[in-house]
Amino acid sequence: MTDLSSESNRLRGESLRISEIFYSLQGEARDSGLPTVFVRLTGCPLRCTYCDSEYAFYGGERMTLEQILQKVQSYPARYVCVTGGEPLAQPNCLPLLKALCDAGYSVSLETSGAMPIEDVDSRVSRVVDLKTPASGEQHRNRMENIAALTARDQIKFVICDRGDYDWARFTLDQYRLSEKVGEVLFSPSYEQLQPRQLAEWILDDGLPVRMQMQLHKLLWGDIPGV
Repeated sequence: MTDLSSESNRLRGESLRISEIFYSLQGEARDSGLPTVFVRLTGCPLRCTYCDSEYAFYGGERMTLEQILQKVQSYPARYVCVTGGEPLAQPNCLPLLKALCDAGYSVSLETSGAMPIEDVDSRVSRVVDLKTPASGEQHRNRMENIAALTARDQIKFVICDRGDYDWARFTLDQYRLSEKVGEVLFSPSYEQLQPRQLAEWILDDGLPVRMQMQLHKLLWGDIPGV
């Protein structure tokens, strides 16, 4: 039997540094287009060349799990995306994910794949961003994470150029990724690679992947909080 008083104390006691919490349409991955609450954690050990959330590297506000849940519950969405920065760089990200699942939300986690994912709540859809050569952070990929992935999870490649595409295609085959996860996503780096070019490469090679574009940027541009 769950000790409700102990659980309440835990939610009040544990905290994370939060860059922002906002309500928008999910712009990427399997839930693209769905109204979603985004919980963006502060901090990231990576410095990708195309990063669109550098403002989340520092600062933010420390909030308890209880405060975060209250803020999330103030919005009408049933989908929650925990993102960053790199959310798993904060250890209390794990209890946050569990608390969101316990509250009945459909939860996704956007992670670079540089941190261990084995202990993430099994109800969470882990969207693992494998870093391509042009990101400047390929060496940070923790390839051991692939063994922990399931059909619930997703893998994303941000493609900057033909070299990135060829590397992603090789990695897709080498690890048989389309057989391990629910979605393999190829995304053109915003304003670096023409989307039509990526589409043509995927079609020419008949890859078993989903091409995606960042819906939120198409609607509102490259600005925070959307």
